[in-house]
Amino acid sequence: MQKKLVLIGGGHAHMVTLANLAAITEKGHGVTVIGPSDYHYYSGMGPGMLSGTYRPDEIRFATRQVVEKQGGTFLPGKAAMIDPQKKVVTLETGDTVPYDVLSCNAGSYVPRPDIEGDPADLFTVKPIERLMEAKSRLVDHFGRHSPDVVIVGGGPSSAEVAGNVWQLAKTIGRHMPRITVCTGSAFMSRFPQSVRRKIVTVLNQRGITIRDGAYGKSVSPGGILLDNGETLPADFIFLALGVKPSAIFSNSGIATGPDGGLRVNRFLQSIEHPDIFGGGDCIFFQDQPLDKVGVYAVRQNPVLFHNLVARLNDGDLMPFDPGGDYLLIFNLGGGVGVLKKRWLEFGGRPAFVIKDYIDRKFMKEFQAIE
Repeated sequence: MQKKLVLIGGGHAHMVTLANLAAITEKGHGVTVIGPSDYHYYSGMGPGMLSGTYRPDEIRFATRQVVEKQGGTFLPGKAAMIDPQKKVVTLETGDTVPYDVLSCNAGSYVPRPDIEGDPADLFTVKPIERLMEAKSRLVDHFGRHSPDVVIVGGGPSSAEVAGNVWQLAKTIGRHMPRITVCTGSAFMSRFPQSVRRKIVTVLNQRGITIRDGAYGKSVSPGGILLDNGETLPADFIFLALGVKPSAIFSNSGIATGPDGGLRVNRFLQSIEHPDIFGGGDCIFFQDQPLDKVGVYAVRQNPVLFHNLVARLNDGDLMPFDPGGDYLLIFNLGGGVGVLKKRWLEFGGRPAFVIKDYIDRKFMKEFQAIE
């Protein structure tokens, strides 16, 4: 019997499914992919695009093209609500899309802090498209003066953005910015001290200031007020406050984890609704809560594809095994990075070269589908 498969998002966890849509459509099933853009940008290379190491076309997948060439339908827009009883997805426009099987790779977002003010040059580090806009604005600043760039957040994104803003300014060769990272609590606090020390050393050598325990209270043109009463000059502000899963599941009354992500079982299947699956940052894997890192979305790829096909064809589902420790490489700009995998840990040029090779290989594999 012909069924309707709907995918929300064309992100990392849907890559294998997107690459093999023809195997689904050839069986007579209909496939609709809902996405905010014709392209999906690979977040792991986003900081490198900000600095100019990569062009935008080098870090994106042509989602619409891949879907349509395999007999699927690409529907531009954003999903706002899921009705699991009626089996309908409602878009922000109010349009509805029926499904028999639904897979969610709705991603995550950087929450806006509860601070007053909204200056023009305030950017979140996600979605990646915002980094393209940020780069253009930064280039304008660097061409006119030495701006104060403040990055709010103390995790990996803040470290990578700080280093790649420095590289962008260095490459342009006009005015160098004063870069400050306001961590809120402690910089890179969930990582080993040895990793933190390597990253801090690189950033400090470039004149980048790290302010531990500095919380932003309000922003205004030219400054950010900290909770200790100090006003920090700020011509440009990045928000890198970690990520939260899409709110579509909590808004739809579907069971979620404590982080708001779709609560799934070992088959990446909603614990309440067996025709709903998910992967990537938007899920909460109840057997073993996972870090919000791309490696898990990549590992979920083949399992998610198998289970979607199985559900369409009444087959057996495959359990997802998160696997062991994963490789971490931070791109700190300037062609250097910091690498960690179990006991192995080092920084410098070799770390960046390894990350660059892995990222480019990943992109070429899926861009070849286009």
